[in-house]
This record gives sequence, C-alpha cells and structure tokens, in this order.
Amino acid sequence: VAAAAALGADLAELRLDRLAGFAPRRDLPALLAKPRTLPALVTYRPKWEGGEYEGDDEPRFEALQLAMELGAEYVDIELKVADKFIKFMSGKKPENCKLIVSSHNYDNTPSAEELASLLAQIQATGADIVKIATTATEIVDVSRMFQILVHCQEKQVPIIGLVMNDRGFISRVLCPKFGGYLTFGSLEKGKESAPSQPTAADLINVYNIRQIGPDTKVFGIIGNPVGHSKSPILHNEAFRSVGLNAVYVPFLVDDLAKFLSTYSSPDFAGFRYLILVSHITYSISTRS
Repeated sequence: VAAAAALGADLAELRLDRLAGFAPRRDLPALLAKPRTLPALVTYRPKWEGGEYEGDDEPRFEALQLAMELGAEYVDIELKVADKFIKFMSGKKPENCKLIVSSHNYDNTPSAEELASLLAQIQATGADIVKIATTATEIVDVSRMFQILVHCQEKQVPIIGLVMNDRGFISRVLCPKFGGYLTFGSLEKGKESAPSQPTAADLINVYNIRQIGPDTKVFGIIGNPVGHSKSPILHNEAFRSVGLNAVYVPFLVDDLAKFLSTYSSPDFAGFRYLILVSHITYSISTRS
C-alpha cells in the first residue's frame, strides 16, 4: 500500500487469494490497520473467476465481511454469487464501504446488447459500483466497452469497464475519457493481476492518466506488433510539455479498414501506421 501511494495511486487493491498462507482473522487486522496511506479495495477471487482461491464460498464471504468491518473502503464480489453474499451479510455492510459487483469474461467481449443486459443484471444486485471485464479478440471489441462506459456516465452509474489482453490495452488508458470509475495498474512489470495490465508508473508517468478527460484527443500508433514502439513515451512527453490535452497510445490492429471505420469519431484525432518489412520500419501518418 505504501509503495502504491508513493507511485501516486488513488487506492490499493489487496488480492487476498494471492497471499500464501492467508489467515483472515490473523492477517486482515494488520493489512487494514489504520492510519493507511491509501483506501483499500479488497478482492478474494475464486479460481472459477480467474483467481487463486479454491475453497468454499462461506469462508471467503466471512473474510470479505471482516474486511468491511475493519474499514475496507471497497470490497469486490463476483456477480455469480453476489445475491448469496448480500444475503450472507444480512444488511451489515458499513455505510463507508462500497460494494463492487464484478463479472469477468476471459473468452471474448459480448455484443453491445449482451453487455447492456449484463449491466442491468449487476445493477439489480444493488451494487454500489459495476465492474465488467471482458477479453478482446480484436481491437474493435473495445469500442463496445466504451459505449457502455458512456451510457453509464450519462445515467450516473459508477462503472469499471476494462478489456483484457494486448488488443484491449487502450481500454485501460482511455477509460477516464469515457467515464470509467477507475483503472488498474500493477506495482511493477511481471506482477500483473490481469492480462496486459500496465504498471501504475506507466499509467501516471507515460500516459498522464490524471489529465485524461472527456475532451482529451486520442492519437496513436497502429501496428502488429506494436508493443515495442517508443512512440507513446516520446509523444506523450511532447504533449505534456506544450500543454496539449491529448494522449498517444499503441493500437494493436489486425484489420486496418475495420479499425479506421470503428474509431472514426473526432475524438480519435490522428494515427501513425507502423509497417515492419525485413526489420526496416516505415510509417504513414493519417487523420481520422
């Protein structure tokens, strides 16, 4: 938590399922002891939802309820068991704790209609904050998550909406532009809790995520592969130095025509197309 605070994070997620030998009544009072340098989001993710916990639900529910009682500001519970967990709590959730009800899809990103239905299901549980995480099979999948974020912003529904893997990377950087409640960054590279999660340091220092808002213009480099490009570092520093409200991101694109037709709004202000031929890099600049 102290390390996250030093990087400039707003809160720290504590993944209890990843702690070796975790004993709730022994460890939670220490983990959540106050004063704390950051608010805490407590997650105890089961194996069936991409986590490490393999036991029964009740001990996990007990640990999450104890975290609430000890002052955790946020607790995450999966949609599949949300009703069961809320019934288990019997109305004992502290007022200062927000309940995040989450759904994770590690296979794909559903249609816009299916995402809207999923949103309604999560809202119906009484969640304080909705969380939907999907997986991109191509970068255009992310546009559907952006649509959900914008819809929730208009309806004043707090939502965390992210798309996992390399093709979904832009969702993690651009979520504040479209109304996302928060995004996740790892303390260091190699310690990610989800596929293609950036580091907190990169979100803050490379992508200037604190300055991203609804009016931020999006530029970027298109390629496949594209992760090796240093363009985001160079361009984002240039934008910052001249005070331009813009962000530069890598776009991992398989179908260029489909990408350009999907991200054609004025918000996406310009692209650089990277082509690798025999280790020689060619670039073509274009504007949407």
